[in-house]
Amino acid sequence: MSNTPPAEIKFRAQNQLGELFAALDSGTGREVRRMLSTLTPQSIAQLLESSPPRIRQVLWKLIDKEVEGEVLQELTDEVQSQILATMDTEEMVAVMEGLDADDIADILQQLPERVMAEVLSAMSETDRLRVESVLAHDEETAGGLMDTDTISVRPNLTLDVVLRYLRRHEQLPESTDSLFVVNRKGQYIGLLPLSKLLTTDPSVTVREVMNTDVEPIPADMSDTEVARLFTKYDWITAPVVDENGRLLGRITIDDVVDVIRGDADHSLMSLAGLEEEGDTFAPVRRTARRRALWLGINLLTALLASWVISLFQGTLDKVVALAVLMPIVASMGGVAGSQTLTVVIRGMALGQIGRSNLSWLLSRELGSAVLNALLWSLVMGLIAGLWFGDNRIALIIIAAMVINLVTAAFAGAILPVALRAMRIDPALAGGVALTTVTDVVGFMSFLGLATWYFG
Repeated sequence: MSNTPPAEIKFRAQNQLGELFAALDSGTGREVRRMLSTLTPQSIAQLLESSPPRIRQVLWKLIDKEVEGEVLQELTDEVQSQILATMDTEEMVAVMEGLDADDIADILQQLPERVMAEVLSAMSETDRLRVESVLAHDEETAGGLMDTDTISVRPNLTLDVVLRYLRRHEQLPESTDSLFVVNRKGQYIGLLPLSKLLTTDPSVTVREVMNTDVEPIPADMSDTEVARLFTKYDWITAPVVDENGRLLGRITIDDVVDVIRGDADHSLMSLAGLEEEGDTFAPVRRTARRRALWLGINLLTALLASWVISLFQGTLDKVVALAVLMPIVASMGGVAGSQTLTVVIRGMALGQIGRSNLSWLLSRELGSAVLNALLWSLVMGLIAGLWFGDNRIALIIIAAMVINLVTAAFAGAILPVALRAMRIDPALAGGVALTTVTDVVGFMSFLGLATWYFG
């Protein structure tokens, strides 16, 4: 394994990109082709994704045909779609030749149905059947992730027979660490680790050494749950079965890493109220259109908060200090709520939060919020009293901060659960909803108490 630091790897990638851009600017396509031929498919994919659309198309044309398929499967969905849009059916079939069925299915799902059908019909019958077996399942399930390229054996065979059977293969499927053991009906019954196969007496039968502890994955299980199982049990491969227990294929760790990375990208983009943008260099119109929706929603919530403030215009005119301190109450509530929201969404993503323990978590968050509210409201009250020389303002901001921080913690714990029940992604909508609650409650409590106190 390489000991090269991540920072150095990033520096090399940027340096390579700079050299390629310089070569393109000088018009030396032959030099660019030579440089690309020295890179791995993963590195080429990274360079493509790091390039503006115009340069990306030029680079793609200079890639060796032998590695186009491997490069294509490493690209994000959006960049894949852009590249595929420049190809005809024959070119697509040629690019996908030699790829695993699950990788081909992932690529085909970026195409319109008409084009997908044309590509499938142009494939060989064997390849078409393999790919169609994956396409029959939802993309975000175990069936959509699986690769149908598996090696299975019967339990009554001796290890010597299995070894001779394996030697007849030119190569084993990638990431093969175990063989799948099935009965006469093709139903999965266990795993035969290659380590056992190679180190055990050849006269022993498969049944005697196979591992029956690994449960198969149902084809309809969500990809997120599959990733959780791989992480929990440190699997490299796992069998996928239908509702009758028949072996359909296998899921490998490289596919699971893609799921984990996709979920992480989704969570990161959702923090800003964005959908996943697979292409950092997407055109202006497309980028603006994607972001417009959540900016519009945020504007509506801001108008709601402003309307609440307008209800207390008379009080603000009397006591100017309130306008200075008002943002502090909303801001502290927003931070407290975001902390709880993040903890709950993470717990839900990891499968750690359910009805049985939600009440305990809610009590914990409320308790923590009360302690922090008392601490920081007293600090802020002391600052406000010294700043404006008015103990009444100090008492008002203390009370308002306690109310808003406790409300924010409650909302941060409940909102993800409520949004999930309404089939709304908490990671995407939770932040906007929480901001609305903390702003409205913060302004209402602070200005409402001030109005009541100052008459």
